[in-house]
Amino acid sequence: MYIIKQIPEDFVVKEVSNIEVKEVGGYSYYRLKKKDYTTVKAVELVGNKLRVPVKNIGFAGSKDRRAVTEQMISIKNCNIKELVLDGIKIEFVGRGDVPISLGELEGNEFEIVIREVEEKPEKLDKFVNYFGDQRFSKNNVEIGKLIVKKKFKDAAKLLVENETNEKYSEYLAKNPNDSIGMLRKIPKKILIMYVHAFQSYVWNESVKKLGGSVDKIPIVGFGTEFENGEVERVVEDILEKEDVSLRDFIIREIPELSSDGTERDVYVEIKDLEISGLEDDELNKGKKKVKLKFKLNKGCYATEVVKALFESN
Repeated sequence: MYIIKQIPEDFVVKEVSNIEVKEVGGYSYYRLKKKDYTTVKAVELVGNKLRVPVKNIGFAGSKDRRAVTEQMISIKNCNIKELVLDGIKIEFVGRGDVPISLGELEGNEFEIVIREVEEKPEKLDKFVNYFGDQRFSKNNVEIGKLIVKKKFKDAAKLLVENETNEKYSEYLAKNPNDSIGMLRKIPKKILIMYVHAFQSYVWNESVKKLGGSVDKIPIVGFGTEFENGEVERVVEDILEKEDVSLRDFIIREIPELSSDGTERDVYVEIKDLEISGLEDDELNKGKKKVKLKFKLNKGCYATEVVKALFESN
């Protein structure tokens, strides 16, 4: 056994951004530093403090909650240089002509302390590229599935339980027959994460069944085309059990949530991996700890690297 994220400082993430920073532009770029918040919640709090709609704040990826993280965000028509809240800080970096959107990053750098270890793990060059648990969170997969199946009323009710913003539940209470209107109140970059969660679930389940027999597996969408018959049989079997078809990913009622699909590498390289020697674990008497440093491409999960390192040993 091992312990990960015993304290937020055990899990440090720094985004490697590819945004072009200029001296002028309609968008201000900030470095967001946070501890013990999801990216969505931190952005929501920043927006509330600045009285800026969340839809006007862009970010490239969602970072872990129980962690210390740094990432770039964009804010439209904002001129402040710095903002400090409890566990959150944004620092002005520069300006640009475009907002930061999901996926617009090169990758992430990690420094992770693993506690209660018995021995130092052996190095690995690559790992199975599963979507990590933080992708799914509470009800994310089920909400995404309900949206894809056009069960918007059920999705809205379940989503109200997930979201802390009271305006969504208030809208639904006043407009019980307008579930689509309530869903549209949620910024697209947040709402589409639920659809992505369901797609990620299908991908993970496909990998578990296929093992290492293929290099790439589709992230299903309405445009998915299969080049491998075995992959097609496995994915379609999973979708059949979920009562979902590829065409269901065309969501005419909320077109911006439609997804044509893509594909994802089954194995991914662990870059610049460093593993420290064993040290005394100051938080767990009589135990040892080890520090990991490495880099990953965008969309990859450090928690899966930790699992691969320790479970393979």
